[in-house]
Amino acid sequence: MSATSHAPGKYFVPEPSKWPLVGSFALLLLAFGAVGTMNKLAWGWWTLAAGSAVLLYMLFGWFGQVIKESESKLYGKNVDISFRWSMSWFIFSEVMFFAAFFGALGFARLHSVPDLASIDSKTLWPNFAGSWPTTGPYIDSPFTPMGAWGIPALNTALLLLSGVWLTLSHHAVIAGHRSKAIGWLALTIVFGVVFLGFQVYEYIHAYSALNLKLTSGIFGSTFFMLTGFHGFHVTVGAIMLFVVLIRLMRGHFTPQNHFAFEAAAWYWHFVDVVWLGLFVIVYML
Repeated sequence: MSATSHAPGKYFVPEPSKWPLVGSFALLLLAFGAVGTMNKLAWGWWTLAAGSAVLLYMLFGWFGQVIKESESKLYGKNVDISFRWSMSWFIFSEVMFFAAFFGALGFARLHSVPDLASIDSKTLWPNFAGSWPTTGPYIDSPFTPMGAWGIPALNTALLLLSGVWLTLSHHAVIAGHRSKAIGWLALTIVFGVVFLGFQVYEYIHAYSALNLKLTSGIFGSTFFMLTGFHGFHVTVGAIMLFVVLIRLMRGHFTPQNHFAFEAAAWYWHFVDVVWLGLFVIVYML
């Protein structure tokens, strides 16, 4: 079966693809590599690196094929609707992903820690107080929590402003002002990269000056899991926006057909909203 051009009322049927198989093989390598690395086996890092390389190969090849098909005008309204639903469900899955970590933080803070400090538990942990932040009853390693009104507040401003620049870029695309769209989008990416730079500095400061580590009990684990996964999502979002920027510079997208831009923008705004929740719940409360 070969790819055919779109006709009214028809759905684009692509030719058989190797990319799902390549992606599955990459995930298999990544899984084995992660297990080997965590167990300090000699082949762990090599397998992890091989899985990452195969995954990058798959991403470049598969998305490159989709871009080629899009620019060849093979996609119609039905495919556009399919893409929109797919991206919507993907973002919903990401919402549930972060909801699980926020739920873990809330349960630990509101239920587990107070229960461990209750009267019934005093015989087991007589010196444990149910205050937050805490390492828990098992770990005795004092730390200083990260304050909200420093780098976290600055990073909040950076992400919120990046969302404004991205919206301006989107409106420029709709208006057909390609040069303005490129400028605003480039500024969005710069703000995202600066955000990541400040987060790296924040982690270094937490480990070296505050003694706040991933091993610092329940507070340390939830803090680094939530902020770390968010930082990973910012990295992915910045890569997506960079690809969109390159496509804009190459003349891709029209005011009527630019869903790749919209999909990346949806993802970036989702990342912004998650950070607002992190800033309030993790840093301020």
